[in-house]
Amino acid sequence: MTPNKRPLPRRRRLALAATVAGSALLMTACGSSPEPASEASAAPGTTASAAAGSPIPRVALTYDGGIVVLDGTTLEPEGDLPIAGFTRLNPAGDGRHALVTVPEGFQVLDLGTWTDSSGSQQAEPKLTDLMFEADAAGHVVQHADKTILYADGTSDTTIYTTDDLLEDPDKLPTTETIDGDEAHHGVSIVLEDGTFLTTVGNSESRSGIKVLDADGNEIATSDECPSIHGEGTAMNEVVVFGCSDGALVYDDGRITKIPAPDEFGRMGNAYVSETSSIVAGDYKSDPDLEGYLLHQLTLVDTKAKTMKVVDLPEGVEYTFRDVARGPDGEILILASDGALHSMDPETGEITDSLPVIDAWEGPVEWQDPHPALKVVGSTAYITDPASKKLHAVDVATGGITSSDELPGVPNEIAVVEG
Repeated sequence: MTPNKRPLPRRRRLALAATVAGSALLMTACGSSPEPASEASAAPGTTASAAAGSPIPRVALTYDGGIVVLDGTTLEPEGDLPIAGFTRLNPAGDGRHALVTVPEGFQVLDLGTWTDSSGSQQAEPKLTDLMFEADAAGHVVQHADKTILYADGTSDTTIYTTDDLLEDPDKLPTTETIDGDEAHHGVSIVLEDGTFLTTVGNSESRSGIKVLDADGNEIATSDECPSIHGEGTAMNEVVVFGCSDGALVYDDGRITKIPAPDEFGRMGNAYVSETSSIVAGDYKSDPDLEGYLLHQLTLVDTKAKTMKVVDLPEGVEYTFRDVARGPDGEILILASDGALHSMDPETGEITDSLPVIDAWEGPVEWQDPHPALKVVGSTAYITDPASKKLHAVDVATGGITSSDELPGVPNEIAVVEG
């Protein structure tokens, strides 16, 4: 991250021809589902394409029994790797590897993508024997050229220089471990100057964060964030954590609690852009709400230290997997109406919508396969469990490319840029 980086000029987020936000919502209100766009209907070159010598992305998707790896441009299969049980995927941050959560820790998945002067692919994907050991592997965070691994079973944090994983394919990079206090489901982050932020809690509850300087001295702490979960770093290295009653913001040595406008107002995940001071968060104001579909989104202004809640239009619901930031900092939402919606982070208004998949229902359990959204560059990757496909949407043009049927129902997704 570059502190004080100016936001990029805003461009049109989704090119929809005659389709506008209201039309997608109208189709949902009438009870009809938009037809998913097919690869045949997408104009040539409408998805991310790699010129010679430029990075070539790859996409990893878990399914029951394996991980399938696709070319991120053509969506053609590059490999199918067997693995047992439910697994989570996290990009390692180096453009080539992903980290797979397994009982022993974080296993390194080599997606085999990088470029030389001709732009050619260099290797087939493989699940390596390299393992960052962790008791109950949890969150993975990349920031300031570091990859930070959190172990829920110990609350220990393992840190390594991100690109060091590229140096030797048969050896783990040198790591630093910061011991935790009490085990809990948590997360840590390291800022550019070495400042270390980590959550505080135990097996029964979670309460806030503590902040250490580069020498390990505690410089700030807060216990005002019940059920703390998730983190995100916005413009100027302002870090936001979600609480069950608002959000906690760390900004240049100071911690600020931003209360939710509702008595119960849970923010569980932060969706950030390094060019925006606005952080989007999933939001739940009804503690008795059943299921995982949400119909509100919170916008945290990290400059003003304020929070506002946006009620989404009828039929526009989402889960924690369905929100991301676009190339210009816009908020992208893959909603249960099957459309990809673009929201202005300043106003909270939906500015464009694009039908991509059929309408879908929320999962019974959060681990169950349901549509997910990942954005890399100007491409939004959308999983479609109902059709067992992956779709790539060019955010700039609205063009859609679809994969062939996958070997299983897609669940977790990770994308590396090459």
